[in-house]
Amino acid sequence: ATMGRVIRSQRKGAGSVFKSHTKHRKGAARFRSIDYSERNGYVKGVVREIIHDPGRGAPLAKVEFRHPYRYKKMTETFVAAEGMYTGQFVYCGKKANLTVGNVLPLRALPEGTIVCNVEAKVGDRGSFARASGDYATVVGHNHDDGTTRIRLPSGAKKTVAADSRAMVGIVAGGGRIDKPMLKAGRAYHKYKAKRNSWPKVRGVAMNPVEHPHGGGNHQHIGMASTVRRDTSAGRKVGLIAARRTGRLRGQSKIPKE
Repeated sequence: ATMGRVIRSQRKGAGSVFKSHTKHRKGAARFRSIDYSERNGYVKGVVREIIHDPGRGAPLAKVEFRHPYRYKKMTETFVAAEGMYTGQFVYCGKKANLTVGNVLPLRALPEGTIVCNVEAKVGDRGSFARASGDYATVVGHNHDDGTTRIRLPSGAKKTVAADSRAMVGIVAGGGRIDKPMLKAGRAYHKYKAKRNSWPKVRGVAMNPVEHPHGGGNHQHIGMASTVRRDTSAGRKVGLIAARRTGRLRGQSKIPKE
């Protein structure tokens, strides 16, 4: 297709109407910045409130800590673990107990522990398993090189530093996608809080000028739906750099390392 229009996926990069809707969001959800008391002992915080964050399926918890060196309070926004409640004491640090809602370094957790909001790098304040109902599992510890293997929500296994912190438990708000949307208006309101990504017009329903799959007397693609990774931006539609296509059949294989 020569000389078509700039297609939707290209326009998204420019921003404008495709920016995310962040006006009412409650701020980044992250652990305490790592400090001496967390590395060596523990700090106690109290859950002040559990709040809804627009555009996020999981609730957040406002946790209040005493400042370690000054006379004041510090409020952190955590991703809430299922079972958290206001007034609950949460403990963060190496010496904290293994209780739901507490934040511990992975090395302090036995194998098989269910955790959430795991750090990818030490001190990054939480990266993995943060969506509602998600969790990671501690698979095993390698004490020689100070690493821990975890199983991520995708089923992939990953090796992270054993000093990376994680919250015990699963993220609250699970089962969110079990309930069907039922009507377009619900989808409209869901994406209204997130960003302009709905409704999506299919490429085959467009004209040739708007999309590589457009046109033709029947709605058909008329070319392979896979495209190579280094193709030009306007051609990048369909299954981009697909390693395999078709239905996933048979047993799901979790990649062995």
